[in-house]
Amino acid sequence: MAASILRLRKLCYVQPVRFSALCFQSFETNKDEGAETPKFGNEVKEKQRIKNKNKRQPREWRCIHNCCWIIGFMCTTWWLLLFLYNTLPTALTGFQVPESPGTRLRREGVSPLHPVVMVPGIVTGGLELWEGRPCAEGLFRKRLWGGSFSEIFKRPMCLLEHLSLDNETGLDPPGIRVRAVGGLAAADYFAPGYFVWAVLIKNLAKIGYEGKNMHMAAYDWRLSFQNTEIRDQALSRLKSKIELMYAINGHKKVVVVPHSMGAIYFLHFLKWVESPPPMGGGGGPSWCATHIKAIMNIGPAFLGVPKAVSNIFSAEGKDVAYIRAMAPVVLDSEILGLQTFEHVMRLSRSWDSLISLLPKGGETIWGNLDWSPEDGHSCDLTKKKYLHSTAGDTNYNNSNKNIIFQVKEPMKYGRIISFGKESSELPSSELPGHDIKELLYRDSPTNFNSSCGEVWTEYDELSRESIRKIAENKAYTVQTLFDLLRFVAPKMMQRAEVHFSHGIADNLDNPKYDHYKYWSNPLETKLPVAPDLEIYCLYGVGLPTERSYIYKTSPSDKCKNIPFRIDSSADGETGNCLKNGAHFVDGDDTVPVLSAGYMCTKGWRGRTRFNPSGIATYIREYQHKRPGSFIEGRGTESGSHVDIMGNVALIEDILRIAAGTTGAQIGGDRIYSDIMRMSERINLQL
Repeated sequence: MAASILRLRKLCYVQPVRFSALCFQSFETNKDEGAETPKFGNEVKEKQRIKNKNKRQPREWRCIHNCCWIIGFMCTTWWLLLFLYNTLPTALTGFQVPESPGTRLRREGVSPLHPVVMVPGIVTGGLELWEGRPCAEGLFRKRLWGGSFSEIFKRPMCLLEHLSLDNETGLDPPGIRVRAVGGLAAADYFAPGYFVWAVLIKNLAKIGYEGKNMHMAAYDWRLSFQNTEIRDQALSRLKSKIELMYAINGHKKVVVVPHSMGAIYFLHFLKWVESPPPMGGGGGPSWCATHIKAIMNIGPAFLGVPKAVSNIFSAEGKDVAYIRAMAPVVLDSEILGLQTFEHVMRLSRSWDSLISLLPKGGETIWGNLDWSPEDGHSCDLTKKKYLHSTAGDTNYNNSNKNIIFQVKEPMKYGRIISFGKESSELPSSELPGHDIKELLYRDSPTNFNSSCGEVWTEYDELSRESIRKIAENKAYTVQTLFDLLRFVAPKMMQRAEVHFSHGIADNLDNPKYDHYKYWSNPLETKLPVAPDLEIYCLYGVGLPTERSYIYKTSPSDKCKNIPFRIDSSADGETGNCLKNGAHFVDGDDTVPVLSAGYMCTKGWRGRTRFNPSGIATYIREYQHKRPGSFIEGRGTESGSHVDIMGNVALIEDILRIAAGTTGAQIGGDRIYSDIMRMSERINLQL
């Protein structure tokens, strides 16, 4: 074999042939053929050129193609597992699907009584295109957000442009109209196979609910709450829908079920509907008492979410920061030029609704440099012994205090942003005393260099000296955080703070609190006078939830670069609440217990200045339990912020209240967390 190959090579090299690759036909060296050689050579070259032209050229392989392949593999795997989950018989998988709450309650004789209105939160509602730029040709009334998200992968920059709002007005950019999807399909599924409201809707249908007594109050969750009325008349349409459902269902009051940010959106509605026009809906002071039976808030972000801080400040959270540290090639702009975080920041900073989720109540609620309501919290969930609390017993057994609150060193949760792990632990007396306001007034922004890149963020207008001084200040509480955000995101804060406030009212009878900017803050507005109304705080517990962050400056000095990032290398000792640059407390993995439960525990409990008519409030906590196997999907006892929508205990509570049961009849308060102790540690005038 080897000898044959050598002979063939020798033949090819010694004697020129017509097709050197084949080495079959040799040239004759006579004069006639020599005359024809140029012509023949031209024919060969022409044929070879046509052949090369028709031959498919291999494309240059880039890192971005690896990312697409990884995403495609993950999606394919997800679809395959979803297909198997829905097609394999339960006997084969060894998992018996439990009976749904709706089926069981219907067998017990439970039937519809009160109409149900669902209010989705941020991100989970679908958005569709009604008018767009040339790059969005063919997408009329197709979902840009929610659903399959296929268009985002096909034309990502075009979609980012259409999902952004105007930086000056907070409304539609010229030539673009993106609107909320209507009906129950607006938020039943966030993506194929990923339910949000679908399980609750299905169980409501099992006991007899249908379109005439069940409604999804979809709205454009990017807008400030008052702008949903100014642009879309969303609040007016919600008012009309509730009045219609009340009228056609035998004058039965409505049960409202908001989720996440939807809780503060509906709180805004409660004040809007009673206020006189043109600012309000003109329903009068008795409208809520007439039309609403109960408000069942799921995972309510009443006092804000620390995750919103990291999103606005650096366009990331703990999980994203960890991925960035482990696989920087996927996200870092310095390597691929993707500018992922810069694009996310440009998009999210145009959404005024994000400002509504910033922490409310200042240092009184969230703590200062040396104190916070969660002081002593232990993140070792395996050692926690949660206690059950009935309707008449909300006291804790003192023998368990040392189990729940036993840590070596107290965490400084009040420092919502710290530059460096050491700054999060030092006594306040050892921290530098820079005044962020002084920095704000002394350093004026510099004009950014438009030739520096295509992606614009407000960090481009900061000098490197200002960035250095921000990091030198070391630690920020919620109080100084707002000064910091006004400095690094002045346009966003100036635009959004017209619509939202985050303080504590000193005198709620002051006429200034009649302005809509205060209506979504439970610490700056009164509940309606509706003594028969019931308000529920329903949320998951037992999951580590982000509370504060350790930051560092970015290593790159490139322009168009976000200068700060979460320090994912900052970890505490075993059992410590610091991991991957974030301090954790108890919650539903998104909203801390403090934010979800304080108002129902103390702020609105009984007759207070925030609840003048003494509306009854109830806390129903749902202890998180992992699925027993992958076949169970997201589980039926989850306490996670979105997955709780499939929690069978939560669904049963909602169905029973909608069928006419009261809070006392379903058992009153059910508390597993330490929300009672945290609430008592907050010194707030009630």
